[in-house]
Amino acid sequence: MTRLLVTGGAGYVGSHALRTLRQAGHEAVVLDDLRAGFEDAVQGAPLVRADVGDPIALGRVFAEHGPFDGVLHFAASISVPESVALPLRYYRNNMAASAVLIDTALAHDVRAFVLSSTAAVYGSSDVQPIVEDVPLCPENPYGASKLMIERMLADAGRAHRLSWMALRYFNASGADPDNGLGERHDPETHLIPLALEAAAGLRPALQIFGSDWPTPDGTCIRDYIHVRDLADAHRLGIEALLAGGEGGCFNLGTGGGTRSAPCSRRSSVSPDARSRCRRPLDGLGIRRSSSRTRVASATRSAGRRVIPSSIPSSATPGTGCAGGAGCDARRPGDA
Repeated sequence: MTRLLVTGGAGYVGSHALRTLRQAGHEAVVLDDLRAGFEDAVQGAPLVRADVGDPIALGRVFAEHGPFDGVLHFAASISVPESVALPLRYYRNNMAASAVLIDTALAHDVRAFVLSSTAAVYGSSDVQPIVEDVPLCPENPYGASKLMIERMLADAGRAHRLSWMALRYFNASGADPDNGLGERHDPETHLIPLALEAAAGLRPALQIFGSDWPTPDGTCIRDYIHVRDLADAHRLGIEALLAGGEGGCFNLGTGGGTRSAPCSRRSSVSPDARSRCRRPLDGLGIRRSSSRTRVASATRSAGRRVIPSSIPSSATPGTGCAGGAGCDARRPGDA
């Protein structure tokens, strides 16, 4: 039986992954400072309330709750607009804290590390759908901070033979109603819960930012993936690494997109609630191609699910730029 450390396991995606790991028979300890997570979301798993960037607290966790076979790293600040307004907070919470975590994991002989990353590392791309080896040009501090973590893992892998994997995705959605898990962001920024709250009369109106994008109805496109599929993908990733498989960077997505306006109509929210003005950080939207994974699909009442079912041994990390030479100079968020 493997023993795993799950950082951010009291958050949205982390709590769903935690449940999936435990159902598969893995032992898991959660490290979460509960700034954005909820104690009840760990559902009885051991919880250590601490900052992932605190080396003393981390050392204590590894000493008292280890040894750990692997780490799944979900803990991060995730708001793109906030990252632009407070960039140093994001480099501290995401990049610097992750450096402490990786260093501590290596000191305690952790064999495998899975990073819950983001497709924000790509920025706006002319390649659609996006594959893992397109240039990496994040357009905001959030995406840049995640890319730096990926590069730290790649360097640690080369220097210390750490097996690692970074899973890139946008627009996690859905919930696990059977186990009382779901989205509880404060403030809420995701379209689907906002649409449901507006339909239920819990907020005055749903705003859709921009109606002049080059799409059939003028609204931007987003690639939504069910959170339970993300949970399955993270479990498969750590299991593949622990079984000796090669890691790297992988996209998680359906390869298709959904326009914002249909989401609002399905939620009985009038399209009149849409804003005619784009926000500075909004983009048309990008789609991910899960090209490095063999995918298996199934049907749920919530919609079509696509999950990676295996990681080929030939996979290698994606490469690209980080805002320097070779990056296309664009306005943040423009497509």
